[in-house]
Formats: sequence, C-alpha cells, structure tokens
Amino acid sequence: MASMIILLPIILPFFGSFIIIAKPFRDRLKMRICTMSIVLATMFIALYAIYFSGVESLTVYRFASNMSLAFRLDGLAKFYGTMVSILWTATTIYAFEYMSHEKYEQRFFLFFTMSFGVVLGIAFSANLLTLYLFYEFLTLTTLPLVMHEMDKKAYHAGKIYLTHMMGGASLAFVGLVIIICYSNNIDFKLGGVLNPAMVAGNENILRFTFLVAFFGFGVKAAIFPFYYWLPTASVAPTPVTALLHAVAVVKSGVFAIIRLTYFCYGIDLLRGSFAQNIMMGAALFTIVFGSTMALKTSHIKRRFAYSTMSNLSYIIFAVSIMTLNGLAGGLLHMLYHAVVKITIFFCAGAILVQTHREYVKQMEGLGTKMPIIFGCFTVAGFGLVGVPPFAGFHSKWNIAIAALQSANPLAYAGIMVLIISALLTALYVFTVVISAYFPKTGVLENRDDTGAHDPPKLMTLPIVALTVLSVVLGFMPAQLMQLLRFIISS
Repeated sequence: MASMIILLPIILPFFGSFIIIAKPFRDRLKMRICTMSIVLATMFIALYAIYFSGVESLTVYRFASNMSLAFRLDGLAKFYGTMVSILWTATTIYAFEYMSHEKYEQRFFLFFTMSFGVVLGIAFSANLLTLYLFYEFLTLTTLPLVMHEMDKKAYHAGKIYLTHMMGGASLAFVGLVIIICYSNNIDFKLGGVLNPAMVAGNENILRFTFLVAFFGFGVKAAIFPFYYWLPTASVAPTPVTALLHAVAVVKSGVFAIIRLTYFCYGIDLLRGSFAQNIMMGAALFTIVFGSTMALKTSHIKRRFAYSTMSNLSYIIFAVSIMTLNGLAGGLLHMLYHAVVKITIFFCAGAILVQTHREYVKQMEGLGTKMPIIFGCFTVAGFGLVGVPPFAGFHSKWNIAIAALQSANPLAYAGIMVLIISALLTALYVFTVVISAYFPKTGVLENRDDTGAHDPPKLMTLPIVALTVLSVVLGFMPAQLMQLLRFIISS
C-alpha cells in the first residue's frame, strides 16, 4: 500500500475539486480556503512522494503482458513533477485575486484544480500508454478553462483548441500503437524500448511513424504549423494562460516529445536520419516564425503567446540534437522558461485587472505608476531575452554548445537561429519596457490613470517571489546542468 503514495497526488485534486463545485460557497474566503487546502495537500504529497517516500513505481492495472496503467518516479518525472507542483501553487494564490474580478469562479477552480492532478499524471507516467491517457484527459479538463467566459470569442477559441488537440492526439496514437507492437515492454527506458529483432529491416517505417507521433504531441507544444490554438487561447483568464504557456499544456507537449524520442524510440534509431532532420528543421522554423509573429503582434497576451511558441521550440531543438548534453540544455530552458514566462503573464494579467489595457501602445507611462509589476516584468524580460547573467542566457548557451558539439550541419545553422531569435525577442520585450518607462510626449495628458497602481498582495507576492526565483536560478547554471545530467540517467 505504500506505493499508493504515487497515485494520491493524482487523484486528490480530481475528487477534491468536486467539493469546490458541490458546495455552494456564499463566502469567497471559504471557497479559497477549500481550494488552497486541496492544492497545498497535493503539492506536499507530490513532493513527499518524489523526495522522501522511497517508492519508485506503481502498476494500477495491467491490460496485457506489455500494456499497463502504471506510474514511476524516475529522474525526469521528479523534475517535471516538482516544477508543476511549485508553479501550480503559486498560480493558485495569484488566481484568487484575479478571479475575484471574473464570473463563474467556482467552476473555474473546479477544472483548475482537476487539471493539477492530470498534469501530475503525465509527469509520473511509467509508459507511453499511461502518458497518452492523461494527455487526452488534459484536453478535456483545460477546455472549460479556455472557454471560461462562454462568449463568442471563448466558443471560437474552444473550437480551435479542441480541433487541434484531438487531431494531435490522433497522430500521437500512431506512435503509441507502434511502440506497443514493436516492443516487449513499453515502460520508459533511456535508449528506447523497441525490440531490435523487430526493428531490423523496418527502420525507415519506424522513423516515419516517429515523425507522425512527434507532430501529434507537438500540437500541444505549438510546433508549426499546428500553433494557431495557442494565441487564440489567450482569451482565457490570465491564470489559465499562464499555466497553458508555462507549465501545463505546452510543457506537457514538450515532455511527451522527450519521452517519445529518448525513452521510447531511442536516439540511436533516429540520429542522422531524415526523422532527426525534419524534427530539427520544424523546431528551427518555429523559433523564427514565433519570434517574428510576437514582434508583429501588439496585443500583449497574444504577443507572449507567440513568444511561448518560439521558446518551446528552443527546447524541441535541443531535444532534436539527440545528445544527452542537448537534452540537459533543453530541460534547463524548460525550467527557466517556465518561471520567466509565468511571471510575465502574471504581470500582464495584473495590468489588465488594474487598467483594462491589453495593447503595447497602452502601456506608455505605466512603469512609474505600477513600479513592482513593471520592475518584475523587466527582470523577467531580461531573462526571456537571455541577457547575461539572467536565466535565459545560460540555457540558450548550453543548447548552442550542445549543437556545436553534435557535428550536425543543421544544428550549426540552429546556432544562428538562436541568435536571430534572441535579437527579435529583445525587440518585442524591450519595446514594452521602453514604452512603460519612457512615454511619448503628450501621451499621458487627459488620460485616466485612476486604477494604474500595483495590485493587492495576493497578486503581487507570487510575481515578486517568481521574479526572485528566476534571478536565483540564473546564478546556478553549472549546478543545475550537473543535476539535470544526473536526472536524465536516473
């Protein structure tokens, strides 16, 4: 029964979330206490299971000799599970104040809390079958969050979101079937699970099916051309947008691609083949395309949605290098981007709540009126651009070094793509910062700035805490890279 500790943080948010909707809370404070209790309990149980329980695996149900619903706490599961647990808790605190300005608050926290357990299910999955099932559940639990407003824009966004996600899942299913058919045991293993005797003579077919599954899982990671859902989903409340872009949906897509590449098919089958080149080419194109679209877009949340699209492909590019150093660099960027991007979206949400302004040109002069928010936004922006010694610099540097060491000509081109994207990122980030601190003459005259001040503490504290965390993480890249190399092999 001790092994059930792995399952508890997955099922607790699911059952606990129904308490939120079943009881008609008239007092918002009681609802917040109930929600926070569920989220905190989930976080502490998850972290206890990861670091202190000593339990490594749990098989819940076996469908066949090589098919099971199972969970395992290997190094990668611990890494992603820790990141999800901490950032979800911070987002919950932020959401309490943000959602007090929105409708349907109880319904929001129902699906918000439920999604927490689903993402932990993805993190703790022991095989591709389990991961795929929770991957599908995530679409169902996050769809009501995307459609929260239930207006025309929300219905349109929900339709786009569901169409993309179901289409991607259909493609990913191809990879699942192949893994089951060509392996004796589908439990994740570094180097892959395919049976060499079955692979012999079918290498190109397997590489092709890998690409089909890669683009399927890549839908959640917003790989081009399956990206349109991401900026469209920006109609959702900011706490949802922050999770979609930083830790939940998009990072689940990247996480699934890592599992598929390194722990299912194996890089020995893929390295040097057309599959690697197409995967890498798609990532590099998406990096430039996302950065360019971000620069062109004036709506603040949509701008950083395109930025997310670009940065996710930094990680996919690192994965496509198909070396352990490349994977470690990608995981480092996965961590840094999660902390930095969730901070940026929190800041955007605070601006929206306080001033109802959503476009870059409307940010003029707000820097001095909202000093904490724009101070944190600026620091997070430096991290996103990759200005040394901030966090993003170290992850991009390690990805570039891995590309240089790979002896792959396309990876060499990727280094130039990283430089171009960094320049574009600087433009679309610093235009917001400059506009906020150095407004054009006459812009502030006759403008009503009554609500232009820093938000209450429940919104401000998570933003400040995550900003500090991003700075601290930026000063320990060597230690983190060493830890990530250990995580990959454990």
